[in-house]
Amino acid sequence: MSREAAGGRTPVEQQGETPELAAVRRLAPEIRARAREYETARRVPADLARRLNEDGLFRLWIPTSLGGRELPPVDTVPIIEELAQADASVAWCVMIAITTSAFGGFMPTRGAEEVFCSDPYSIAAGAFAPTGKAIAVDGGYRVTGHWQWGSGIQNCQWAIGSCVISRSDHSPAVAHTKPEIRQVFLSADQIDILDTWDVSGLRGTGSHDFQATDVFVPEHRSFTVVAPVVDTPLYRCTWFATGAALTSAVPLGIARRAIDEFTALARAKTPTYDPRSLADSPRVHAWIGEAEAAVRSARAFLFDALAALWRQAHTGPVTLALRRDLRLAAVNAAAQSAKAVDLMYTAAGGSAVHTSHPLQRCFRDVHVITQHVLVNPTVFEYCGRFFVRDDGPELPFF
Repeated sequence: MSREAAGGRTPVEQQGETPELAAVRRLAPEIRARAREYETARRVPADLARRLNEDGLFRLWIPTSLGGRELPPVDTVPIIEELAQADASVAWCVMIAITTSAFGGFMPTRGAEEVFCSDPYSIAAGAFAPTGKAIAVDGGYRVTGHWQWGSGIQNCQWAIGSCVISRSDHSPAVAHTKPEIRQVFLSADQIDILDTWDVSGLRGTGSHDFQATDVFVPEHRSFTVVAPVVDTPLYRCTWFATGAALTSAVPLGIARRAIDEFTALARAKTPTYDPRSLADSPRVHAWIGEAEAAVRSARAFLFDALAALWRQAHTGPVTLALRRDLRLAAVNAAAQSAKAVDLMYTAAGGSAVHTSHPLQRCFRDVHVITQHVLVNPTVFEYCGRFFVRDDGPELPFF
């Protein structure tokens, strides 16, 4: 199916594809062919990560002031969609690395140069939940913590961990005050990776737990994600909004793969006890139409919200209403993608239950993503509140 038929052309496709999108299309056949390998090893192989890295795919949101691409989100989403059509685990690891590379716009220049510029092929990932503790000392912090969801961490030179700050080993956050939270970059030799990733979907992401014990992190390798240092449109958009948009690109790609896989199956399969092929069944026609409508409409909403946010980011800080709309578009994209995958999985019958069939993997992968904090159903509640109330503190993750 053409990309035009799959929901319209995006700005990057109207102007000509980026080198990174061209690289993904070149690598896609091999990425698809090696899917079993990722599932079995529970990680993206080092050789494939190296080639993706050489094509610049892990570092697209590093600031241009540091020599990075600072690629607009509206041009980054199609790259992740295309990767997800080939393999969702590979797409997820690239997406995590890209959103982590954006932190180069939030940390002191010295720290950003150390993490992203001292090695032009460094990869960073990590975890955002503040399950670490950082004790303030001269020049930085002593960090101890255990973090989950370290997607792609086995191929990384740097890992980010969020920490609650203590001003001494004996003075945790004062009761009734909001704890101070900062993110820190840990080098690969400062962490231990724990073999914990035994899951239903996205098995190839290697999203293991990792931990650090009393390691020193200099002040310049710490930051807060709510206060960008680089004043350009990408970082004015807020990390949570653009991060959610890029997260939703993975289920959109999975859904497109599921629809394509099912339509190919429908032309070839005649169900038991039914003289008609699946392709001749009116019920199947309705399911395909419903799945196409769900994915295309969700994708259109996402790009519409992204474009509006991006326009305003060129003039100054973006409004809460535009951030709300993008977060709503992202969670809707995940939900509608899961709906489309479920329709195709059900329509395929017994063919889809075999682990060797792509629809089975699509089903497992998309339902892991709908559990993610940036695109799980709770976000509908957060967004809905902003339509009816304007009092009280701003809700989290916006």
